[in-house]
Amino acid sequence: MDELEKIEADDRVYSLNLGPQHPSTHGVLRILLDLDGEYIVKCDPVIGYGHRGHEKMGENRQYKQFLPNTSRMDYLSGLLYNHGFVLAVEKLAGIKVPERAKYIRVIASELNRISSHLLWFGTYLLDIGGITPFLYAFDDREHILDTLDTITGSRLTYSYCRFGGVTRDIDSKFIDMTRAFLKRMESRWADYEALVSKNVIFIHRTRDVGVIDVNLARQYGVTGPNLRACGVAFDVRRSEPYEVYDRFDFEIPTGTRGDALDRYDVRFREMQQSCRIIEQALEQLPEGEFLTPKVPQKLSPPKGEVYTAFESARGLTAYYLVSDGSPAPYRCHIRVPSFGNLNVLNDVLPGTMVADAIAILGSIDVVIPEIDR
Repeated sequence: MDELEKIEADDRVYSLNLGPQHPSTHGVLRILLDLDGEYIVKCDPVIGYGHRGHEKMGENRQYKQFLPNTSRMDYLSGLLYNHGFVLAVEKLAGIKVPERAKYIRVIASELNRISSHLLWFGTYLLDIGGITPFLYAFDDREHILDTLDTITGSRLTYSYCRFGGVTRDIDSKFIDMTRAFLKRMESRWADYEALVSKNVIFIHRTRDVGVIDVNLARQYGVTGPNLRACGVAFDVRRSEPYEVYDRFDFEIPTGTRGDALDRYDVRFREMQQSCRIIEQALEQLPEGEFLTPKVPQKLSPPKGEVYTAFESARGLTAYYLVSDGSPAPYRCHIRVPSFGNLNVLNDVLPGTMVADAIAILGSIDVVIPEIDR
């Protein structure tokens, strides 16, 4: 390319701000795009618009006082974050958990996972022009929120888990509502497949779009459904089982191409597997205590450190806690999946069109508050 051609090429490139306040950015995310016409030349995700300092708050509050913070990072799967934090503290303090409480936590967590995936399902289709799936998904999600509300008192940000168990036992009403939801979803899968999975417009909109291969995923630390869509069957519930997940028979859905269509398909099948886990947990649910008695209200774990990983709706999440023997952690660090999942866009978006950027970002399913924690 001679000097004149280079100048003309540079003149064609211009910058476009996507966000930080835009419905398809799913939060206060700003993506700075360099464009040549409709084609993306460079992508630079800009984060930090919603920083709240949760980790620093975790180091300035007693262990129990930090519990409400946990569900305000990934607010769509907040119960999973709440669950993961108590697992870390129980490991650090050596607290035993009743068997019944473990099953209750799994049931509630998997309901929350389905709730998160349903919200993603509806909003993703809305991003690319499908209104009806959004209405279907939120209708189903409402049943989960009503069910969890009966035991947690909340519909979005949960603080249900406690060190040694849960705040409230489940009753026949909760079990009946859960079973009714599972029965409802048995017929819904066929509706969703006919409406979306087999929709030729949706298939052409997402197939071979935003491909993430295994090497790229590992380079950026991509986990969760985005990694499994590349063909890697990595799920913390299976690779490093916690609670009672090793007692259930369930599959880890994977893809083959690593494109937006595979990422959709993996999450769709994950909802089915979560229903399968819940059904088995209800069948195996033992009698007994739902909370270990005489757990100190003011915990002061012995000096030491702990790293506890769990599978949130977006991938591998972990708490790293360091105790100096005081009632508050000396160090509180949280490994969130959306950070790596988002930054992979640096390599994925260049060469694609602006319209595809919306479809690709939506298929990644990032939650910005967990990045800006």
